[in-house]
Amino acid sequence: MLGSDVLLCFIFYSTLLILKMYIIAIITGQVRLRKKAFANPEDAERHGGVQFCRTDPYVERCRRAHLNDMENIFPFLFLGAIYSMTGPSYAVARLHFLVFSLGRVLHSVAYLLALKAPTRSFAYVLAQVPCVSMAIQILMEVASFA
Repeated sequence: MLGSDVLLCFIFYSTLLILKMYIIAIITGQVRLRKKAFANPEDAERHGGVQFCRTDPYVERCRRAHLNDMENIFPFLFLGAIYSMTGPSYAVARLHFLVFSLGRVLHSVAYLLALKAPTRSFAYVLAQVPCVSMAIQILMEVASFA
């Protein structure tokens, strides 16, 4: 029922990326607890008092990593799903999915560990290349219907 090998490959990498997003969310929560930096007064009250309803630079770094994942992985999910339906070569499609996934993992590691520039920028661009490629291929496939 799932269809082609390309779609199955896309589902594999997409699921890994979603799990990675969950891991970043868990890390953010754990850092909040460790740093006692809560976003909501009721959470701060539960963990020591309203004075802990505050921001922390590392908690914010974790949040930005998570937001950046949402800004990039959600479009990948759309592009990859549609791209999978265009009948691409399995090897080429797998390369697109793999490069994007590796780029996003590297980006998260660089973000969370505050690695030196341009590591995070490189990872971002690396992950964007397959997305742009898939978008162009999708447009070429459907342009005659516009």
